[in-house]
Amino acid sequence: EVQLAESGGGLVQPGSSLKLSCVTSEYTENTYCMGWFRQGSGKEREGVAAIDRDGSAVYADSVKGRFTISKDNAKNTLYLQMNSLKPEDTAMYYCAAGPCGTMDAGTNPAYVADFGYWGQGTQVTVSS
Repeated sequence: EVQLAESGGGLVQPGSSLKLSCVTSEYTENTYCMGWFRQGSGKEREGVAAIDRDGSAVYADSVKGRFTISKDNAKNTLYLQMNSLKPEDTAMYYCAAGPCGTMDAGTNPAYVADFGYWGQGTQVTVSS
């Protein structure tokens, strides 16, 4: 069974940083591609960043240069470091995993894998 548990969300001011964590299992990290998605109020779910088993990553244009996805295999944890946060980054953030597809530098993070496993989400609110 694939389990994903996010944490690290909160209320921060514009320009601040926040680091999200997603604890999973060794099996999940070694088997699947993983990603971060978000869904703001009244908005469609958006793929934010994704990472393959080798550590290569892709990002949505809206977060390039500000967000960094990474994983610590020793801790079985996926991270999303978010810098220079903006009010438009406000959303519920979800960790996801699934069988890898094809990924190159221009791939939309949402299509890196067949994301069939999801966490419960962690809320990020950026407001002054």
